[in-house]
Amino acid sequence: MTALEERIAHLLRVTDDLSETVAAQAREIDRLTARVEMLMQREAHREAEGSGGIVLGDERPPHY
Repeated sequence: MTALEERIAHLLRVTDDLSETVAAQAREIDRLTARVEMLMQREAHREAEGSGGIVLGDERPPHY
């Protein structure tokens, strides 16, 4: 009986640890999803304004 109780206690601890890990991963996924959405909106806004071009260091600015 004691061996079964020990195994149950161990399984409960492992289950709790896994639950905490999954919850932390879900929070991280939500945070990263929100960040990607914000970056996508920012880039869409930048493209709509027409300022999305990349200026390389060796190119002359357009006003020259």
